[in-house]
Amino acid sequence: MSKKYLPKYRKLTQKLRIARLEAGLTQVEVGKKLKKPQAYLSKIERGERGVDAVELAELARVYKKPFSYFVR
Repeated sequence: MSKKYLPKYRKLTQKLRIARLEAGLTQVEVGKKLKKPQAYLSKIERGERGVDAVELAELARVYKKPFSYFVR
């Protein structure tokens, strides 16, 4: 089964999108900050690409959220 369909993973992708919007950033802007293409963020937010702990920490930093925001 794809991660896309796991409830906990779906919750994480929703939190990532909400955090980005709360930070007032577009996917393009976040991509530039991380030196990644916009498609990288799009795939994460759609659940098509997983994120590891290091990537999640980078996203938390960019969104100015504590790491725990995404894992509780």
